[in-house]
Formats: sequence, C-alpha cells, structure tokens
Amino acid sequence: WKWIVFWAYAFGGCINHSLTLAIHDISHNVAFGNKQARWNRWFAIFANLPIGLPYSASFKKYHIDHHRYLGGDGLDVDIPTDLEGWFFCTPLRKIVWLFLQPFFYALRPLYVNPKPVSRMEMLNAMVQFSVDFVIYYLWGLKPVVYLWAGSILCLGFHPISGHFIAEHYMFLKGHETYSYYGPLNLITFNVGYHMEHHDFPSIPGSKLPLVKKIAAEFYDTLPQHTSWIRVLWDFVFDDSIGPYARIKRQYKLAKEG
Repeated sequence: WKWIVFWAYAFGGCINHSLTLAIHDISHNVAFGNKQARWNRWFAIFANLPIGLPYSASFKKYHIDHHRYLGGDGLDVDIPTDLEGWFFCTPLRKIVWLFLQPFFYALRPLYVNPKPVSRMEMLNAMVQFSVDFVIYYLWGLKPVVYLWAGSILCLGFHPISGHFIAEHYMFLKGHETYSYYGPLNLITFNVGYHMEHHDFPSIPGSKLPLVKKIAAEFYDTLPQHTSWIRVLWDFVFDDSIGPYARIKRQYKLAKEG
C-alpha cells in the first residue's frame, strides 16, 4: 500500500492534476467551440474518468463565476472563507491548509455559494462511479485507491499545486493576478499564463504563449512568478501572505441576491 501512495503522489497524481487543468480548458468550450457546449460537457466527463471522483460538471458551474465575478464576496468560491484566513495563519497551519486544499475546494461552494445540483452533475457522478465500480470489480480496490489518492494528494501540498496560490494571491500589494512562464506549463495546459487567460478566457491554453508573444509589451512588465515551489515556500513562511491575502469585492448582484 505504501507504494500505491508513493506512486499516486509522484506520478499518477501529476497526470490527474494535468487532467483537472484539461477540464479547466474544456470548461471554456475550447474543445468543440461555443456552439457545441454540450459536447464540451460530455468530453469533460470523459476527461474526468482517471481522476476517480466526479469533478468536471461542478467545476464548470462555479468556474464561470470566478471569471465573471473575480474576487466577488459570496460569488467567487475560489476565495477562502474568513475562518480559513483567521485560523490558517502560522507556517504549520498553512501547510495543513495546503494539504487539505482539495477538501476546501470541494466543500467551500456548499457554504459560500450553494447552487442546486444539475443534471450534468448527476450524470458526471453516475458515469464516474460506474467506471470506478468496473475497475474495482475487475482489478480490486488498489487501482481505485490509486486514482483517488493521486487526485487528492496532487491537488494538495504538491509542486504543481503551487499554481493555485500563484494565480491570485496578493504577493505584491494591488496586484491580483500573476503569470508563470516556467516548464511546468508543459504538463498543465499553460495554466501558468494566467493573466493572459483572464484577459482572453476563450483562447485555448495551447495558444496563450502566442498571446503573450503578440502582446509582449503589455505582459512582460507585469509582476510574475518564476517558480511554483518558491510560491509555496513564500506562502508558508511569509507572515504577510496566507489564505487571507486575496482581493475581495462586493458586487451588486451579491447584495440583490
């Protein structure tokens, strides 16, 4: 079992994390275009299968709000809650928070901005758990645990997960979104090109380096990260950074709702 966990963290989890970022790209309808939105949803469910847990439909539902209401209080569930910011404020507690990040991402929407369960989410869960059952029936529990463990571990305290912190945590006062142009973009669908992505969310990740090249005069002078591992280090040991280091906005929609 120890080797299951090791390889889940070192190898399988990296693939699963990469697939979550493929689903991120697909959520912007880049696979089949905006005119074939349902095909994109089905393709995302297919990409979800190795992750082991239903993810794609719920991610799509909330990720739209992240782009539409970035930092919106009660709208953007990417923003940690006040309790998270208050409690996870020491190096040790921030490490715990990073390990538990997959659970916070899964449960935070239910508290911050609960929405009705959609048919696509039910289909996503039904397909995913059916495939999990087939894997269990044919090969036993270990491969299922391998898939689940890889997804949970690699979305937590892991070098690739540095992108969660690098994207929108305020390392410099007043700067909300940062790009990273390093080699890990090769296995993360260029999610590091995050400023470019928020400027042009309908452009596939594969084309974002071209966006930066075309508009270099706009992006080259902006603050950027050079290492996701360094991002995690600074997040843990810099007292001025923590789950609270986010810009939070009040939108009229939140007040009216």
